[in-house]
Amino acid sequence: MNIAVVGLSHKTAPVEIREKVSIPEAQLEEAIAHIKTYPHIEEVAILSTCNRLEIYFITTESEPGVIEVTQFLAEISKISLFHLRRHLFVLLHEDAMRHLMWVAGGLDSLVLGEGQILAQVKTTHKLAQKYKGLGRLLDRLFKQAIAAGKRVRSETNIGTGAVSISSAAVELAKIKAEDLSTKRITIVGAGKMAQLLVKHLLSKKAENITIVNRSQKRSQALSQKFPEANLNLSPLEEMMEAIADSDIVFTSTGATEPILDRAKLTAHLPPEQSLMLIDISVPLNVHADVKELAQIQLYNVDDLKAVVAQNTAQRRKMAQEAEILLEEEVVAYEVWRRSLETIPTINCLRQKIEDIREQELEKALSRLGTEFADKHQETIEALTRGIVNKILHDPMVQLRAQQDIEARRRAIQSLHLLFNLDTGEQYS
Repeated sequence: MNIAVVGLSHKTAPVEIREKVSIPEAQLEEAIAHIKTYPHIEEVAILSTCNRLEIYFITTESEPGVIEVTQFLAEISKISLFHLRRHLFVLLHEDAMRHLMWVAGGLDSLVLGEGQILAQVKTTHKLAQKYKGLGRLLDRLFKQAIAAGKRVRSETNIGTGAVSISSAAVELAKIKAEDLSTKRITIVGAGKMAQLLVKHLLSKKAENITIVNRSQKRSQALSQKFPEANLNLSPLEEMMEAIADSDIVFTSTGATEPILDRAKLTAHLPPEQSLMLIDISVPLNVHADVKELAQIQLYNVDDLKAVVAQNTAQRRKMAQEAEILLEEEVVAYEVWRRSLETIPTINCLRQKIEDIREQELEKALSRLGTEFADKHQETIEALTRGIVNKILHDPMVQLRAQQDIEARRRAIQSLHLLFNLDTGEQYS
């Protein structure tokens, strides 16, 4: 069995490509079920965020498995394989393990050290479990990666003062508008990203903030987190009116199609009104044709890179500490994974010894007579089981604990030879 990951991220693909490959949470169950129908795929988990879409999988053969997953991405994105391949990365075996550790630790994020990705990795693991995508190998890998991410945040300083996508978006707005305290600001959406937007806007002295969302209950819950802010709440039906009354608009919703386009904005904005639109959603909430409007300044998540770069250089040294911890977790997982090759031998040896025990016990009981056998069978059976367990205990513990791959395989080969075992496994 081989571990692999096929995906794309902010490092390999622009947002216009990432949004086409993005898989909303509501479609994950169907996607996981579909991928598992491929002949070479045994386990699968899908990490889908605004900055990445990564499919982790266990495959019986690496090359056919990679081809199957790549074709799946081409199908869902409706992008030809020829054009999609240039944006994809493929990592196998230890490189795939290491990549997930780096992602969970925040070292592969647009914002180096940002903490939100760890929660997203946890959600990926939880949903892959729920939708029956995981087996032993990926389940353990994600648990190890989550533990690694926690270690990075508790044992290093890389998360201290780290900016997020939301804070970078607010910083971009401040750079472009200079004084946010005088600006009328609307946020479309009321999820975690919107909550962070409000937090950072308030820290920049913004005072006039409107939340537009489909669910008023969710808007109210967000508003209650900032009682000092006196946020304005509007239903989704009044979105265009709120936007027309704004200087800056942030969009952060889970919509799979654009909610704003040139036609809507032209119909509701006076020709002389300028507007800054910052779209931090993937898929994009704002249609590309909005760029044709001279009165609109349009930005998306890829436009945040310049803001983030100012924060990245000073965090590189902190990342080196995190890399050491993450490498320890990679080694720990690999040791565990390689120890699995002892399981067929252990099971086969135990079954062979158990068969011998049962045969010899049956012979002994038949010689002892029915009356004695009925009276003492339970005691004699417990005695023989105990002897077998004690004889097998030390060899099995030593075999599992052996970290040297060649030494372990020599030990397995010796057991096969000495006990004439046949597990169907080949060792050379």
